[in-house]
Amino acid sequence: MASLNNGSGPVFVVQDLCFAYNDQISALNHINLTIHAGEILAILGSNGSGKSTLLKILDGLYFPTSGRITSFGQELTEQALRDDRFNFEFRSRVGFVFQDSDAQLFMPSVWDEIAFGPLQLGVDEAEVARRVESALLALHIEKLRDRPPHQLSGGEKKRVALASVLSLSPEVWMLDEPSAGLDPHSVSWLKDFILAQGKAEKTIVLSTHDLAIVEATADRVYVLDENHQIIAEGTPTEILSDL
Repeated sequence: MASLNNGSGPVFVVQDLCFAYNDQISALNHINLTIHAGEILAILGSNGSGKSTLLKILDGLYFPTSGRITSFGQELTEQALRDDRFNFEFRSRVGFVFQDSDAQLFMPSVWDEIAFGPLQLGVDEAEVARRVESALLALHIEKLRDRPPHQLSGGEKKRVALASVLSLSPEVWMLDEPSAGLDPHSVSWLKDFILAQGKAEKTIVLSTHDLAIVEATADRVYVLDENHQIIAEGTPTEILSDL
């Protein structure tokens, strides 16, 4: 299996992608899109339009019913991800934050949660400890280090979920409805976090129906409609002026 490239080409290219649950329930229809390195891309649409499904396909959690997707220059398929080397490289470079933090958090303490990913990738214990401490500081959750994640508030859980991905130092962030269930204060720090990752030249793909977070953070926007098709692409100003 060839390695993922390290060049300056697109991070993802999606060509005529379709997806149906159980091969019957259509969720995405003939999707074509390109995601460039270092951009903050928002996928906008109403509930049920296919935003979350698309992110999970980009993360290799689901696979297209038809069509093609490449990541870092290599085709992303179920068979490709069975190759240990390809899987390791891809999972090291792409991080996913679920809409529901409870679906992501499962370890007995916040510290263990943040350490889990790097340990699974074979990072040595001293470096894992450094990454955990750095992530705790970055998300301002140092005081939560020994707390069980399931006992935290929604905003605190979201910070822990972000910290657990930050400890992996991914090149690409997939954020599925990141502002869902957050209070205005938490949404404000989330916007700052997304912008900070953008300034660090990370690629960020977020699915949302939150127009304010799109306007505040995105460089470019794709819009999905109720027929699970892309109906528009452009800058936030261009897209939001037409809504």
